[in-house]
Amino acid sequence: MFVDKAKINIKAGNGGNGSVSFLRDKITMTGGPDGGSGGRGGHVIFEATNNLNNLVDFYYTKKYRAENGVDGGHLKCNGRNGEDLIIKVPCGTVVRDEETGNVVADLFYEGDKKIILKGGAGGRGNSVFATPTRQSPAYAETGVKTKDFNVILELKTIADVGLIGFPSVGKSKILSVLTKAKPKIADYHFTTLTPNLGVASYDNIRFLMADIPGLIEGASEGKGLGFEFLRHVERTRMLVHVVDIAAVDGRNPVEDFVVINEELKKYSKELAKVPQLVVLNKMDLIWEENEHLVKEFKEKYGKDYKIIEFSAATLQGKNELLGAIVNTLATLPKQEPQNIELVELDKTDRTSL
Repeated sequence: MFVDKAKINIKAGNGGNGSVSFLRDKITMTGGPDGGSGGRGGHVIFEATNNLNNLVDFYYTKKYRAENGVDGGHLKCNGRNGEDLIIKVPCGTVVRDEETGNVVADLFYEGDKKIILKGGAGGRGNSVFATPTRQSPAYAETGVKTKDFNVILELKTIADVGLIGFPSVGKSKILSVLTKAKPKIADYHFTTLTPNLGVASYDNIRFLMADIPGLIEGASEGKGLGFEFLRHVERTRMLVHVVDIAAVDGRNPVEDFVVINEELKKYSKELAKVPQLVVLNKMDLIWEENEHLVKEFKEKYGKDYKIIEFSAATLQGKNELLGAIVNTLATLPKQEPQNIELVELDKTDRTSL
């Protein structure tokens, strides 16, 4: 099962209570206050790792709790701090507050860590409150109690190259012949329901390629696979736009190209600026009656895009496509997290009393 979006409930640990205690032993029957302070509650920390590739673990487990701080004891013994809860997520995971929709963390690189919720402060024991004029305080503080929050986890695939295009244009097949990936392939719409990843190599240069689920007109408004598609192309450095130039499904490939780019533009102006290579796939099915489509496409878009004639079935244009991808990537900056304003999930100061 592939899960790229999940809702979970998280809570930092409560602070331990301070102790009310007075020294009592064989020698001292009426000693002074010796109550210790409570320990801090554990933090909730998210950490990015490349060892995970989806959010399936959060499909089954919904509640996550950090350990509470331990109460203070006598003889001025302070309670132990609660153990921090470290929640590991795939690189590329965005954490949002369910209530506001605000982004509280963008975990992009391997090892990225973010304290999402801080544990409550421990309460002070009565020994802390002793003064020359108040020598026997019979009270202590309770530890700070924390609130629980619902957060939404969204996985945005991190890949160098994203394969885009209408359903059934051959993206999964292209991924399988360019990499060692083995995506599900069939002759019906929406064979690909989740992103497939594969590592391609050319001229000793390796890059990560993602076959993104096909989208349809209106995807930027959530139609079809909609947002599930568009979320995963936001991270890519470049796009390979696959067109069924043989018009096997009866659609017009020239019009299809326009529709896809319009959806990208509606969803994000930044996404529409990502460099594109165009692949005219299924060239092995071009015959006299439809060869005009190749000429028409090149005449209309040849000045603005590099266009490669390709056949996933015969491997026509394989080296040309790989070379073009490598050359384009060499001119592009490395992947970096998007410039998103992060907000605190819990702005209440729960670390002090």
